Amino acid sequence: MSVISLTYKLMKENLNDLFTFLTVVREGSFTRAAAKSGMSQSAVSQTIGNLEARLQLKLLNRTTRSLTLTEAGERLIQLTGPALEEIVVGFEQLKELRDKPAGRIRLSADEYAIQYFLWPKLAPVLKEYPDIHLELITDYGLIDIAREGFDAGVRRGGLIARDMVAIPVSAEHRMVVVISPQCLPEQDLPVVPSQLLKLPCINLQLPTHGQNFPWTFLINGEEQKLRVQGQIVVNSISQVRLACLDGYGLAYVPQELVQNDITSGRLLTVLDDFSVTFPGYYLYYTSRLKSSAAFNIIVESLRMSDLP
Repeated sequence: MSVISLTYKLMKENLNDLFTFLTVVREGSFTRAAAKSGMSQSAVSQTIGNLEARLQLKLLNRTTRSLTLTEAGERLIQLTGPALEEIVVGFEQLKELRDKPAGRIRLSADEYAIQYFLWPKLAPVLKEYPDIHLELITDYGLIDIAREGFDAGVRRGGLIARDMVAIPVSAEHRMVVVISPQCLPEQDLPVVPSQLLKLPCINLQLPTHGQNFPWTFLINGEEQKLRVQGQIVVNSISQVRLACLDGYGLAYVPQELVQNDITSGRLLTVLDDFSVTFPGYYLYYTSRLKSSAAFNIIVESLRMSDLP
């Protein structure tokens, strides 16, 4: 047995014995301590005897009518009692955290997912459970959520490792190319994706990738990516929309992001026949073990039960 294993074994034995000793002192009786600990009276007596043998000190004066501490027993309570009490309280607080919707939950997701799928569902939850503290961190990379201290991440399906628990939180989302009517005359609007290479486009530079997001189209049944150019590069999809509304070029965005603008006529769609539909978003995390009550509430509020 290694030194570490031996040390752990001795610490575990000592803690178990100390907790039993503390219970005996609290209850003032071996019988009541046995009932409290779920042990037999003989097992409690043997535990105290083993502790005294290891310490080579008598801790309790026992008679048929009374149970009192020796000087060594008094000293042991003074030295270890407060720490043991803190351990007991700590475990009780952890149990409350498991059963009560409270505590900090950290989620990593991209900006679009936070804006359209997470926040609308989570905002009412935070009103209902004020002891849940939520951190929504914008990130486009496929980070190691455990290493980075996140409880879960949200990414599109197909980007998530197979060993993760994955729960659908959105439907598929269709990508569209949009433009403000004031940007280009109608006769100059593109009719095939390759024409975008000569037109002003607004690029989204992914903050955690350091490169522009490629524009993907379905051409002859296959997905093809284009790297477009333009005067504007931003790292926020909301800013892409604003720049497009202001007439700075064509934009490649999820349709839901600009649907109201399309309906109102502020933006026009082009290249609709080449549009692709990306998989929906999934909440993913690392363990199927029972999580905290707060995390379970977050999961259930985001889950889309009508998705396969």
